[in-house]
Amino acid sequence: MTAELIITNARVLTMDPARPRAEAVALAGGRIRAVGARGAIEAMAGPRTEVIDAGGRTLLPGFVESHMHLALGGVELAHLQLAGVEGFAAVRDAFRAFAARHPDRPVLLAQGAHYAILGRPISRAALDEILPDRPIAIVAHDHHTVWANTAALRAAGILHGASTPPGHEVVMGPDGLASGELREFEAFTPILQLAGEARLHLGLATGEEPRPAPDAAARAADRAAILAGLRHCAAQGITSIVNMDGNRYLLELLREMQTRGELLARVRVPFHLKPQMELDAALVRAEAMARDFDDDWLSSGFVKMFMDGVIDSGTAFMLNDYPDAPGHRGQPLFDPDRFARIATEIDRRGLQIAVHAIGDGAVRVTLDGYEAARRANGPRDSRHRIEHIELIDPADIPRLGRLGVTASLQPPHPPGAMDFPLQPTMDRIGRARWRDAYLVRSLAEAGARLAFASDWPVADVSVMRGLKAALTRQPYPGARDERLDLMAALRAYTADGAWAAHRDHLTGMLRPGLAGDLVLLGCEIEHTPPGELDRHPVALTVCGGRVTHRAAGVV
Repeated sequence: MTAELIITNARVLTMDPARPRAEAVALAGGRIRAVGARGAIEAMAGPRTEVIDAGGRTLLPGFVESHMHLALGGVELAHLQLAGVEGFAAVRDAFRAFAARHPDRPVLLAQGAHYAILGRPISRAALDEILPDRPIAIVAHDHHTVWANTAALRAAGILHGASTPPGHEVVMGPDGLASGELREFEAFTPILQLAGEARLHLGLATGEEPRPAPDAAARAADRAAILAGLRHCAAQGITSIVNMDGNRYLLELLREMQTRGELLARVRVPFHLKPQMELDAALVRAEAMARDFDDDWLSSGFVKMFMDGVIDSGTAFMLNDYPDAPGHRGQPLFDPDRFARIATEIDRRGLQIAVHAIGDGAVRVTLDGYEAARRANGPRDSRHRIEHIELIDPADIPRLGRLGVTASLQPPHPPGAMDFPLQPTMDRIGRARWRDAYLVRSLAEAGARLAFASDWPVADVSVMRGLKAALTRQPYPGARDERLDLMAALRAYTADGAWAAHRDHLTGMLRPGLAGDLVLLGCEIEHTPPGELDRHPVALTVCGGRVTHRAAGVV
């Protein structure tokens, strides 16, 4: 068979235990046709074959981004980026310059702020000092808190407070007005509505569909935002995405893009189950999404839930009091007994479950629910997941492997590992628990399968930066070294990520017959110091045999 694309003279790491290394790969018809020695593969070239000389760089299966928010990331590329900005004066200057460039925006949104970015508490009054006459808002890097100024709160209709579901809060000040702090999605959705972006946030905020149905112009705008996100991901070598928010509207937009040839990666989209939903009706919708979207490029088939919030805002659910807030532990968003019944029913219907659980209390409730489902329904190849696991009680560590639960982890998230500062997070956890925080190697050694991701736009989606963080993070005082070796980290971004998404029959390895999804790095990764990985951008990304990203100079 004549190949359509050959990449040769490469250091091929196939992630296939049957043949871990090779020199070249041949693609045709969107599939891998051969993996092997350079001479044998180059002999498959015909007059129309594109042959790329890798120059000794590393060739891998395309990266699997196991936890991200594609539409939100695409939208936020157009916002003010505050990552790396520090202090009140710098934030003020950045906002004012951004405002001058965008005089007509109804609200100015900024992304990537940590909780101590101003050097003092972030409040409505502090943001009024930055820009009093236009609505502005800052989205925390974890996307679980938004801070808004008076103009934004007034325009959104929440200056005098708002009714929200448990776990979501418009924080009120002593003057009887909103303080500016908006905790969790349903508290700050009115701010996003000002920007005209709430449609794409519904899959995260409520799990419901946009009403009224978006017109053609709105759909086109939403597709454009998603396409921007897909292009950004392709430049990082990403060929498969597990989206962690969703509704049918997002799947419909992606199907339209698939028809137009604009779907640059394989995407899984969940049904987002919220606590207030009636279970049977919700799961009928989830099953319909799983049935109607199930091909090699676009699929559903899993249910996403939030068990808690985040540590910095005190909304993560803990087994013990926060050390800086006696009597406060947060609360689970699902009653534990109800969650066990929900997990059992979802599992009975053959759907996968993914639960955001950050505090050790939330992790335990989730594991208890998965165990109840297994006890009621019997073992099956469910591959249920826990997303984040930022704190875990030592007694629960072996339960993941025993129950077959995937640990979906984000190497950029541990404070100090990449962009997130140590404080205030580490003080909120407390020094006595640092040894139980942000575990990776401990979970793997106890039998958990790992899937790595960024949670973009919470963190930079760059896999090369994520790998650097995974390989270079330093242990916290009193804690063990939680780093993996290079090959284990690469598996968590490739083969194991595909397995966790039930896509290992399709992608995650370079093996004849699997999809032509691969990434050519800008370096030979095994001989590149881990601290220098982010200096080498991805050279080439191929998804389904189609080049989706090509760096300058790659022929």
